[in-house]
Amino acid sequence: MREIEYDRTAAVQYALRWALARNPAYYDYADIGGDCTSFASQCVYAGSGVMNYTPTFGWYYISANDKSPSWSGVEFFYNFMTTNEGVGPFAQDVLLSELLPGDIIQLGNASSFYHTLVLTMIKSIRGRLNYYICAHNNDAFQRNLNTYSYSRIRCLHILGVRTE
Repeated sequence: MREIEYDRTAAVQYALRWALARNPAYYDYADIGGDCTSFASQCVYAGSGVMNYTPTFGWYYISANDKSPSWSGVEFFYNFMTTNEGVGPFAQDVLLSELLPGDIIQLGNASSFYHTLVLTMIKSIRGRLNYYICAHNNDAFQRNLNTYSYSRIRCLHILGVRTE
């Protein structure tokens, strides 16, 4: 197994292209629980090019009914990315200030995390960093993170990708 670099530019370009539309290659889960994590997975896949086909605990999409729980589930996505030691992308839970475009943000309340966003731009305005995201469900294109209401946040910095 070898490690390759995560292509942040490809992930961001994918997010910008599909934030307000749906790629017909993927099922839209908006009406059955939400499409935000599937969209984030699509973006990460655009930047990694590698899926992990391990049954149940991997990270993959073949069809609407043949995918891993981590492809479209907020908690499962987080668990896969932060514990993956096999093929595919892997990430670390970091502070917001440590993120780069192409990384992932998850929002939560007191009881759970419920929304997955893709960071597409960081911009300093009057000396303050502003984070802009793309997302599905309430579709967002370059939306400022500070316009969201949430009580908890966790940030996933994609460290790299493992291939066979």
